[in-house]
Amino acid sequence: MGRRTHAVPAAAAAALLLAFLHLHVAAAADPPFSCGAASAAPYCDRKLPIEQRAADLVSKLSLEEKISQLGDESPAVARLGVPAYKWWSEALHGVAWSKGMHLDGPLRAATSFPQVILTAASFNPHLWYRIGQVIGTEARGVYNNGQAEGLTFWAPNINVFRDPRWGRGQETPGEDPTMTGKYAAVFVRGVQGYGMSGAINSSDLEASACCKHFTAYDLENWKGVTRFAFDAKVTEQDLADTYNPPFKSCVEDGGASGIMCSYNRVNGVPTCADHNLLSKTARGDWSFNGYITSDCDAVAIIHDVQGYAKAPEDAVADVLKAGMDVNCGGYIQTHGVSAYQQGKITGEDIDRALRNLFAIRMRLGLFNGNPKYNRYGNIGADQVCKKEHQDLALQAAQDGIVLLKNDAGALPLSKSKVSSVAVIGPNGNNASLLLGNYFGPPCISVTPFQALQGYVKDATFVQGCNAAVCNVSNIGEAVHAASGADYVVLFMGLDQNQEREEVDRLELGLPGMQESLVNKVADAAKKPVILVLLCGGPVDVTFAKNNPKIGAIVWAGYPGQAGGIAIAQVLFGEHNPGGRLPVTWYPKEFTAVPMTDMRMRADPSTGYPGRTYRFYKGKTVYNFGYGLSYSKYSHRFASKGTKPPSMRGIEGLKATASAAGTVSYDVDEMGAEACDRLRFPAVVRVQNHGPMDGRHPVLLFLRWPNATDGRPASQLIGFQSVHLRADEAAHVEFEVSPCKHFSRAAEDGRKVIDQGSHFVKVGDDEFELSFMA
Repeated sequence: MGRRTHAVPAAAAAALLLAFLHLHVAAAADPPFSCGAASAAPYCDRKLPIEQRAADLVSKLSLEEKISQLGDESPAVARLGVPAYKWWSEALHGVAWSKGMHLDGPLRAATSFPQVILTAASFNPHLWYRIGQVIGTEARGVYNNGQAEGLTFWAPNINVFRDPRWGRGQETPGEDPTMTGKYAAVFVRGVQGYGMSGAINSSDLEASACCKHFTAYDLENWKGVTRFAFDAKVTEQDLADTYNPPFKSCVEDGGASGIMCSYNRVNGVPTCADHNLLSKTARGDWSFNGYITSDCDAVAIIHDVQGYAKAPEDAVADVLKAGMDVNCGGYIQTHGVSAYQQGKITGEDIDRALRNLFAIRMRLGLFNGNPKYNRYGNIGADQVCKKEHQDLALQAAQDGIVLLKNDAGALPLSKSKVSSVAVIGPNGNNASLLLGNYFGPPCISVTPFQALQGYVKDATFVQGCNAAVCNVSNIGEAVHAASGADYVVLFMGLDQNQEREEVDRLELGLPGMQESLVNKVADAAKKPVILVLLCGGPVDVTFAKNNPKIGAIVWAGYPGQAGGIAIAQVLFGEHNPGGRLPVTWYPKEFTAVPMTDMRMRADPSTGYPGRTYRFYKGKTVYNFGYGLSYSKYSHRFASKGTKPPSMRGIEGLKATASAAGTVSYDVDEMGAEACDRLRFPAVVRVQNHGPMDGRHPVLLFLRWPNATDGRPASQLIGFQSVHLRADEAAHVEFEVSPCKHFSRAAEDGRKVIDQGSHFVKVGDDEFELSFMA
């Protein structure tokens, strides 16, 4: 998202290199709102239901005024006291530059958290929720300071990270649909002002979050195949257990108030024109209560690129009748009136969309008089970049960093024993690179090299390459610096020229001459070197994994405004790394698999290896969930005496057999009451055997005796993050729901539970449950 881009002002870009931008918090102006004290219109009456208020306002608009409101830049309706509104704001990992947010006034910065892929590596839902809370608070702070024209944020990105080459995988929580769905739900709850769990106050939004991109969207531009023209061929089975579950969780568990339909087609139908997807599934099956936006210019693309619509007016009709409400872009505003005049859309098609849109603005309190005097009115400019928020950004970077290799205790370094350090690599002294994409100006800006200078007085920096592309290098200078230093830390990886929106990778190795630079520096160094990788997507670093002269490998994603500090703290043992990879790291040969093949499951007959840890049958560089620590942890089930749930006594339960002979039970036919009876606790004893305190993710998996009938090899069913002191043990309890966690998708998309054995696994320990009717 989106097709159009906006340039970052030169002055603002330069400001990214300055520390502590947040220096002035004076109020700029009153925020835009409707319904002042003198207004007596029903749509201003806070005692009426929001649906009634929205309908009243829509009824007062002319046709031309109605059509004008169906673009992301909605003009004012002065005669009704309705201000202009901009629907497009960004907050992927912090309030960011966008059409609706203006960080160029008294407020010039916002807390910049790590890019989502690194935050996800903490496997800590409470952390994710707190980040959402900060974003919602800072968004209100900017709005209340008069520096915003909207409070609808087009985040989170919850497409499953299916292919390691995808340029936007960095924006997502990773490859597992359960984990991605959990991230979606708690992040949305935080942004919108809800509790982390429990009831949702759907009529009162602090800010509005939007689940994107619905659905099966995970290709930008691969060998000439673009996201705008791509037709994703997806089975009902893969839609049911991979592509759609994160969106279902975002809506049902998170209470998201927005959905963005994607550019691509799915099985021939543009997602923004798919009534089954938008109206039947989202609004019907999932009870979605909110607005649906197109990705930017996606409505135009339906006609201009895909040729699905024969005329512009047909594209307008296709999307409005499918259930979309607002077009990012001006296509509906340009062609809406003629579509109505030609009879391709009705007044009710227009009014339905407008009721959804104005209901969101009313839920945000923007038709309740001056927002400064309402529920969120006390959130001022002093809430933006506050110390607690910046501390959370540091914690998120610390907890996400993954230690991939640590031979012979190469890490942590001792501050008292390191006399000099050479920091080498294109990613070692570039603050803006730490932010990933979809960012705003950060509250502070510290590079890894600057942070390491605080630990080692004699620290030198050599870039080694012109940039991550590394098509120009100065290996000789780097080798010279390495040979003269006590220790060497290499900062390599990717940047936004290698992976971003509209750019997919073609290779999985380190770009250009990076590998050669790393090897030659390692050969010249006095001690085994430390390799820090800054990148979103995985890279094949088998050469470094197997090289004894490379003592440690650290993956730090794009760690946000505090990333340089967090990396230094991990390297010097002030923080015990506990992150785990949220994606599989594939070997270079995986590039032989076409990105356009959307199948998740392997096909041995053709050599297709499948995708993600759930279905991939091939070699890996590092596995999903992998990560080391400075401590040693153990896991075991506290009790294996849990009475297996029984399928007996469930009325009307019918077993069906597959062609392979598997007997299974339809989850929908079982019903909610029966499913609730099957729930049981699984208690894990986890211990930190020292020598350091640390935060540790506990991952609970399900596996079947075999992977026939399209079953995954294994499936993450629960995860929690626990902080343990050295030698401390704790019990972690998971609630296991067989209907949710033990079911699989049949070929037709139905969720079924197989008769027979299921194994619940944590670490190397597991227990068996058998389901029999």
